[in-house]
Amino acid sequence: MSDHNSRLQSLDGFRVTVDAARARADVVLDRPPFNVITMPQRDQIRRVFEALDEDERVRVIVLGAAGEHFSSGGYIKGFMEASPEHVSKLAWNIAAPARCSKPVIAANRGFCFGVGFEISLACDFRLTSETCFYALPEQKLGQIPGSGGSARLQKIVGITRTKDIVMRSKRIPAKQAYEWGLATELVPDAKLEAATDALAQELVGFSPLAQRTAKKLLNDTEDASLSVAIELEGHCYSRLRTSEDFKEGVAAFHEKRTPKFRGV
Repeated sequence: MSDHNSRLQSLDGFRVTVDAARARADVVLDRPPFNVITMPQRDQIRRVFEALDEDERVRVIVLGAAGEHFSSGGYIKGFMEASPEHVSKLAWNIAAPARCSKPVIAANRGFCFGVGFEISLACDFRLTSETCFYALPEQKLGQIPGSGGSARLQKIVGITRTKDIVMRSKRIPAKQAYEWGLATELVPDAKLEAATDALAQELVGFSPLAQRTAKKLLNDTEDASLSVAIELEGHCYSRLRTSEDFKEGVAAFHEKRTPKFRGV
């Protein structure tokens, strides 16, 4: 755990806590009032997700923020100070939640702009407060989204809506985001933490092996043809068929009890 701990120290603009009793880790953006994300912070966030992915105490990860706003975006001057080669790799860091084998929940409220929106799009679940606004405002700077935002957004809402959001730097309110499928749940602001806790607790109750398999399968088949996706799904199902977790799930079903999954 020493290597894990070293990667969780001296963090730039965010903090990490691990609650082993709840099998949960929280990554909290904490640079008030707008939680601006710096260039070094992006690399640290990637390394933290990699460390938490290896941490056997953690089953689910929550990405949240302190204060009224999730994040107003990146530190603008940092883009001018970074080399073109460095900037071209930004999407790799921000895709860390998607690469993580464990389920990742984003809890969004207030401004969720730029890289704040992009890293939320890389999460598996987005719980959205009624105060939330999503936006990719880079056109106002003479730029385009550079951390996977337009690509992920187009997969979710289609090219017409993505052009409307990206090319006009348009702000999307929470209700519209939910109706478009951008948000998993839409909740009153005061209930965002409770809804996040409930989802995290629910996810911990499933087989970690089945959860990892489902996430990887869905991510990998997003661009696949239907026949290829079905074929891969069958192979994954067949592999899980031999797991102890599946045997436990079937036994618990017949015995009318809660299963005790061990991830094997």
